[in-house]
Amino acid sequence: YYFNRKTGESRWEKPEGEGDEPQIRVCHLLVKHNQSRRPSSWKEANITRTKEEALEIIKGYRERIVNGEITLQELAKTESDCSSAKHGGDLGFFGRGRMQPSFEEAAFALQVNQLSEPVFSDSGVHLILRIA
Repeated sequence: YYFNRKTGESRWEKPEGEGDEPQIRVCHLLVKHNQSRRPSSWKEANITRTKEEALEIIKGYRERIVNGEITLQELAKTESDCSSAKHGGDLGFFGRGRMQPSFEEAAFALQVNQLSEPVFSDSGVHLILRIA
């Protein structure tokens, strides 16, 4: 499914002529909270943690990744509230206009192999690792 935020057009077939836009690839880990747009996940049917609790969890995960205890991809497989967990949080390649604005802005600002600080979106709190 493709949605063009600039034109409002949605379609099932890949749009023509979009191959020239810059593409990046990221893995991410999502912790949802009770104010997330969908406060449920493959792990929990009803997420009750607060936004502040989600942030503290993400900070703890970031510390473990930065200290070299575990990779984001390994942690995402068991801890991410996103369905991409089964792929180690890999969202594949995407260009601008495909993700929530705060997520997209943070992802495009990263260098390859750089880990973000916590990023808030309508989905919850993310850690983003740019891999390409």
